[in-house]
Amino acid sequence: MSDLSGARIVLLEARMESELANLARRHGIEPVSVPALREETADCADEVNVLIDAFAEGAVDYIIFQTGVGVMTLLDEAENLHRRDELIEALKRTQIVARGPKPTAALSRHGLRPAISAREPFTTTDLIDAMQSLDLRDKNVALLHYGEPNLSLAESLAHRGAGLRELLLYEWRLPSDTTLLIQLIDELIQFTAIAFTSQIQARHLFQLAAEAGKENQLRAALNEIVVASIGPTCTAALLNLGVTPRVEPERPKMGPLILAIAQHLESFGVPPSGGGRGTKTA
Repeated sequence: MSDLSGARIVLLEARMESELANLARRHGIEPVSVPALREETADCADEVNVLIDAFAEGAVDYIIFQTGVGVMTLLDEAENLHRRDELIEALKRTQIVARGPKPTAALSRHGLRPAISAREPFTTTDLIDAMQSLDLRDKNVALLHYGEPNLSLAESLAHRGAGLRELLLYEWRLPSDTTLLIQLIDELIQFTAIAFTSQIQARHLFQLAAEAGKENQLRAALNEIVVASIGPTCTAALLNLGVTPRVEPERPKMGPLILAIAQHLESFGVPPSGGGRGTKTA
């Protein structure tokens, strides 16, 4: 491997911050953590109670899990209602659809397996494609959203005649303290790279920049340093914001993301200052 000493990367991830940082260090890259979101559990006890009742009445044909957090939040809420075992037994009798490996892993810890899973890179389009063989007309589908409603998925299911029961169990919010994120807008050009592991991170960063009147400054800085995107959904959000990622791994996972960043820096070099100025583009 080439010498990547002096390379500094901004990590916007919150939940897997230490894992990403350790991966970066293994490649000789200095990580700097500036979380760009927090996940806040919604007040959803009533919704979960009604969902479990619907299972008991045989009124749920399919349930769709898009994230591992969604799986865990649903089970935690059921535990608070003293209905966790009842929910797990009901899920065993229900056709489960999982968007990718994270909800699948969370389900497996409770003896649950999806009947249908999306293929890589686990986008909404991939999930919709995975469900094409299902006859959803007049079927009851429970859709667990991620931190915000997935409108395109909901519209696709409704268009196919499904009766939807939608739950938003947690929401994506800005960090309680945005000081570091706001400071990052001015200091971003000093870094070699930045890793976006979800599209909401990009939207939050640009939201703060717009509020500070620094949206163009942020966009210019991002287009000068190495921007890495975890996958197609994140890349599309960045492109819509006027930022072109230079790195996207073949597999939308943390390890391949950091490896792809390291390989890019090995190929095109790390600026002597450790900042983004002068970094070659692919």
